Amino acid sequence: RRTTRMNVWIVNHYAIPPSMGGLVRHYYFSKYLQKNGHTVKIFTSSKIHNTDINMIRDKSLYKEEIVDGIEYTFVKSRDYRGNGLQRILNMVELPFQMWKTMKLFFKKEKPDVIYTSSPDLFVAFFALVFGRKKKIPVVVEVRDLWPESIVEYNGMSRKNPIIQILYQLEKWIYKKADRLIFTMPGGKEYIKDKGWDKAIDLRKVHHINNGVDLEEFEYNKRNNHVCDEDLESNDKKIVYVGSIRLANNLGQLIKAAKVLKEKHRDDIKFLIYGDGTEKEQLEKFACEEKLNVVFKGKVEKKYIPYILSKADVNIINVKNTGLTKYGCSWNKLFEYIASENPIVCNFPQKYDLINEYHLGKSEKFASSRDYAKRLKELVDITEEERRVVRENAKQLKKEYDYQYLTTCLEKIFSNVVGEK
Repeated sequence: RRTTRMNVWIVNHYAIPPSMGGLVRHYYFSKYLQKNGHTVKIFTSSKIHNTDINMIRDKSLYKEEIVDGIEYTFVKSRDYRGNGLQRILNMVELPFQMWKTMKLFFKKEKPDVIYTSSPDLFVAFFALVFGRKKKIPVVVEVRDLWPESIVEYNGMSRKNPIIQILYQLEKWIYKKADRLIFTMPGGKEYIKDKGWDKAIDLRKVHHINNGVDLEEFEYNKRNNHVCDEDLESNDKKIVYVGSIRLANNLGQLIKAAKVLKEKHRDDIKFLIYGDGTEKEQLEKFACEEKLNVVFKGKVEKKYIPYILSKADVNIINVKNTGLTKYGCSWNKLFEYIASENPIVCNFPQKYDLINEYHLGKSEKFASSRDYAKRLKELVDITEEERRVVRENAKQLKKEYDYQYLTTCLEKIFSNVVGEK
């Protein structure tokens, strides 16, 4: 089997560089694949998701740029805001632009493997068809069970004709991919639940979760400090980092803060980092109720390790969906594990690392009173109990270090290239 240097193309609509607030999974894989001697090129949209940045303002089809030490090829795509018509058009148009760009680059150099990621399904579909046409192995990664997540979060019917078409597209992609990588542990289970296991060879299905770059995390913790009196105070600090949207269900956490205030626990402070559609409403409620809750807004990624290290408890808050049975792949979970502080999650998953490795508590709370009780218990644990959590996290975080996860990815690439 081939284990020599490989030329890897990563094709992902949303592979945003870290300095632009990115979805960093493919950046870290690229970083460590390059360190291991491979050549990597990322093809992604010129419109940077959740920002006003578009890397191409002229009529160019693509723009090559080294960002954060990684080679990106930004492919021209239209601007959009939110989830309206312009975003749909962006998703429909980009695959065609991506095809044209890959075709031009293919004339100069043939990749050994194409690694494409969904969502979006359309870009993954085009990358897969391109690979099959050019006889290049294609590894498809599933980061979000799409369209299943549209059904779960937006309440659309599974019988909706558009959803039905998307399911068929999803099934075709899974069937034709040379390898499948799910970020959530229950990928095989999902395929079986859909009744697709006769059409899709489960032996080609793998699991590589999200993770944390421990080298970078430790560097940032030491060198990128935030000057903030709330972080440095002697209060017990409960920290949440992430989006503040309906899917995060943060209203439940704020109500728990109200219960703690009623119990005169003025020494417990909630620090909420992030932004989103629910922020204004929740901030107003916290202010009116005079709660010990501070909304800090968005922070640069480099400051997060230091912020997490100052917490007594870190919070994961999510809305209940049927997707939890397949496990989770939250980026923040692995940063929390790296911080080695107790974690409280308001909804347990199947394959739950928090409960399995005794890193805190993951449970469904019947009321805000129950939630507040659990938060109080975790904040007040003894030094010995805290030491046990720290030791458990110290062992576990090595398994989710991007340096280690890249070796798992490398093996999959090597095997599939060897077969071809």
